[in-house]
Amino acid sequence: MKHKVDFLIIGSGIAGLSYALKVADHGSVNIITKSNEDESNTKYAQGGIAAVLYDGDTHEKHVQDTLDAGAGLCDEEIVRIVVTEGTERVQELISIGANFDKKESGEFDLAREGGHSEHRILHYKDITGKEIERALLAKVRSHKNIKILDHHYAVDIITQHHLGEVVTSQTNGIACYGAYVLNTRSSKIETVLAKTILMATGGAGHVYATTTNPTIATGDGIAMVYRAKGYVKDMEFMQFHPTSLYNPNEHPSFLITEAIRGFGAVLRTIDGKEFMQKYDERKSLAPRDIVARAIDNEMKMRGEDYVYLDCRHLDRKAFIEHFPNIYNKCMKLGIDPFVKLIPVVPAAHYLCGGIQVDKNGKSTIDNLYAVGECACTGLHGANRLASNSLLEAVVYAHRAAMHAIIVNEVIGFNETIPDWNAEGTETPEEMILITQSLREVQAIMSNYVGIVRSELRLKRAFDRLEILYKENEALYEKTIVSPKLCELRNIICIGYLIIKHAMRRKESVGLHYMVKYGKQQAARLKS
Repeated sequence: MKHKVDFLIIGSGIAGLSYALKVADHGSVNIITKSNEDESNTKYAQGGIAAVLYDGDTHEKHVQDTLDAGAGLCDEEIVRIVVTEGTERVQELISIGANFDKKESGEFDLAREGGHSEHRILHYKDITGKEIERALLAKVRSHKNIKILDHHYAVDIITQHHLGEVVTSQTNGIACYGAYVLNTRSSKIETVLAKTILMATGGAGHVYATTTNPTIATGDGIAMVYRAKGYVKDMEFMQFHPTSLYNPNEHPSFLITEAIRGFGAVLRTIDGKEFMQKYDERKSLAPRDIVARAIDNEMKMRGEDYVYLDCRHLDRKAFIEHFPNIYNKCMKLGIDPFVKLIPVVPAAHYLCGGIQVDKNGKSTIDNLYAVGECACTGLHGANRLASNSLLEAVVYAHRAAMHAIIVNEVIGFNETIPDWNAEGTETPEEMILITQSLREVQAIMSNYVGIVRSELRLKRAFDRLEILYKENEALYEKTIVSPKLCELRNIICIGYLIIKHAMRRKESVGLHYMVKYGKQQAARLKS
């Protein structure tokens, strides 16, 4: 079965929905999403969206905070574009109905998070992403040119490879013509042809055993583009959020937003001692990479499974008003934040690398754009500044949309695309082959390619993952395509890319901390 649409969007988070609204007056739009239409990383973003909105703050301050967090690897031109254009894009979110908390005076109640020099975080309670998603979906549903296809899984993008042409990674002439999409209700793979395609598939947190990401975050978009010979960059920079709720029986992990530390919460060891002053003068408000490594180090030195977040001294009424979701979650687990300390542990949270794109969100594959967490724009460098991700998504959604509208006017559909060639015809004999391989990948990545790395661990991870790759490819070739099988394939690919890029970077910088180079840097600083 073949479909044709002017603009194809894979993913339904803030990036995909914002883009859809921008292009919808210029042609037909299909949004492909593998779960429910509102299920995305955006939905789980608690803290907020960073933007310069009041006179006491400046774009230059926000730029410098971003550059500082990025550990010298940000593209300064991109940082300036996102920060300056971000103010207008946030105003657009407000205009379409996204609500953000305000003070009694009517001014926005701006928060401050780690790495920020000013209060500039717009938020809605502790469910900011969910509120933005609500507002965008309401507008998307009301637009006659936009169709959302939920429970549709994008298996692969269509390029010259599917026409029998040989294309190498050095070729600049690769083009994308659409995607092969599995309708999970009918179990049929459909061919969707498009003039331009947006990859907005979010992150890849589930390559690790402990993550704050929803279960859909399996790196699908990045893996699809990599298989199609598109360029992928900076995959070694996986950000671990310092404070997910320590609750071993819960997966994914429940996020305890960084905004709580901005609100005044303090990190302590299990015996109640503060420790962040040993690692950074900003203490609990240091950038995430520093805080996550500090917690990881304290846990390893002391042989303990978590540290504590102390909220007992905070104003109860104000805390509940700002963080009702977190308060209710803790209370359900028998943790009154004003009586007991909250146990927290770092968890895989945000991928700073991804599909390499230019200033307009265009990938190295013609007609294919990437926006949001699956894209590597140059904004984050070696470490993302808190609450910059939603800002990046709306700025790049706008830029990609403006470029794609022009491209769509001058190109047509490629009508020569063949239907999906279903090589595999067997049903899996045992699902344990897939589920156990997934657990193995996650264990390998968590144990060997986590917050602190070494050359020995990376080599061991690479060798173990190669075995799993070969086993899964053999299974993929003979088995009927299913979302679980494809997700495992993509997670293995993401794991490989993270390891490969980590092995290539011979330094400790930002989120990529190597024992060997970290010790060398510490010695240089002491001398």
